[in-house]
Amino acid sequence: MTTAGTAHETTTRTGPAAARQHSLREHNLELVARAVFEVPEPLSRAGVAAATGLARATVSTLVDQLVAARLVRELPAVTGGRAGRPAVPLVPAPRSVVGLGLEVNVDYLGVRVLDLTGDVVVDRVVPGALHDSDPAVVLRRLGDLARDVVDEVTASGMTVAGARLALPGLVDPRTGLLEVAPNLGWSTLDPVPLLGLGELPVRIANEAKLAALAELAGGSDVAAPDSFVFVSGDVGIGAAIVVDRALFLGERGWNGEIGHVVVDPAGPRCSCGAFGCLEQYAGKEAMMRAAGLPPDAPLAALVALLTERDAAPGAHAAPGAGAAPGADGAALPAGRALGSALADFVNLLDVSTIVLGGAYTELLPWLRADVEAVLADRVLAAPFVDLEVRAAQAGPQAALTGGAREVLRAVLADPAAWV
Repeated sequence: MTTAGTAHETTTRTGPAAARQHSLREHNLELVARAVFEVPEPLSRAGVAAATGLARATVSTLVDQLVAARLVRELPAVTGGRAGRPAVPLVPAPRSVVGLGLEVNVDYLGVRVLDLTGDVVVDRVVPGALHDSDPAVVLRRLGDLARDVVDEVTASGMTVAGARLALPGLVDPRTGLLEVAPNLGWSTLDPVPLLGLGELPVRIANEAKLAALAELAGGSDVAAPDSFVFVSGDVGIGAAIVVDRALFLGERGWNGEIGHVVVDPAGPRCSCGAFGCLEQYAGKEAMMRAAGLPPDAPLAALVALLTERDAAPGAHAAPGAGAAPGADGAALPAGRALGSALADFVNLLDVSTIVLGGAYTELLPWLRADVEAVLADRVLAAPFVDLEVRAAQAGPQAALTGGAREVLRAVLADPAAWV
C-alpha cells in the first residue's frame, strides 16, 4: 500500500497539489481512526501502521492529532516481554465526543446518548399516548428532553456531535421532511425546527431503518448476518432491508413499509386508509385487543397472559399452543399474518434471515411456530434454503441506539473535522 510520503512525492507543487495534499491528510486520518475503532483488540501505533500501510512517523503524527481531538485514547504502555519501546494500545475515547439518538413513537418519546466506545451515557424514555397528536407540542416536548440531556453531558465535559431523529413513517432524508406517519396522524411536516435545538445538527430517519443499523452494529454474542430483513414490531410495523451490511433504500428510501402489506382485503380499516393491513393483526395494539387487554396495556401484560396460558393444565409444551382463547387470539393470528407478509418479502428479496425487533423480540416464543409454518408453506425456495427467524439483539428502543451510532459513524468518516 502507498505510504503518505510516497503519495506526496507524486503530486506536483502547485495550488491544486496542495488541495490534494490536504485531502490526503483527511483520508489518512480516516484510515488511522478506522484502524483504531474497527478492531477487536487495541492496536499500537506500530500495529496501526502495519494495518494501514502508512509510515510509522505519519501514523504517530496522526494518532497524536486524534488523541488531542479526544477521539482516541492511549492506554497504559505494555512491554509484552520484548526489548524496545513499550507498546501503547489505542482505543476509542470514552465520554468525549458523543452522539444523540432521538425518537418519537406512538407510545413513547426517547433520548439516548452513546459515546465512541458504544456505551450508553444517558437514556431517557418517556411513555405517552401519541396517536393523532399535535406534532408541534410533541416535538417541543422531545426537544426539551433533549436539551436537558445535552446540558447534562456537556456539563460533564462531553461534546455532542449531532442527533438523529427516528420517526415511524415515510421520511425524506434529502429534504428533512416527514411525508406521513399514519399512526401519529402526522403528514407533510418539517420536524427539526419544531425541536428547538438551535445549532445542534439534527437529521431525520425512519425508525425501523435506524433500528436495523443498531442490529448491524453488533454488540452481542450473536453477530448479525451480512444480509437480512429487520422487522420492528410496535403499534406500527416497519421493516428495513440489509444487503451486504448496507441498507437497501430503494428510490426514495421509503421501502420496508411491511405494516401496510395487505394480508386480508376484507379485514378492518387501517390508519393508512386501506383495509386488512398487517398492522391490524400483528401490531401491538391489535394483539392487545385480540387478547382482551386494553390497547395501551404494557407489553408485559400480554407476555404474562401468554406465559400463564402455557402453564395452565392441559397446555401444550410448545409456547403458542395452549388453550386460553384470549391469548390464542393475540398470538396465533398475529403469527400467521406476520408469516404471510414476510413470505412475500422473502419471495421478492431472496433473503434467508429475518430479524424480529421491537415487541416481537419478547413475543417471538409465541409467534415463531406460526411464522415459520407459513414461511415453509409459502416461500418458493423454502425446500432449498434454511430460513432463519431470530430475535433482535440490539435491545429496547433500538432506533435510539441506531441514531446515536449514525452520528458517531459520521464522526469516524470525517475525523479531520474534529482535529
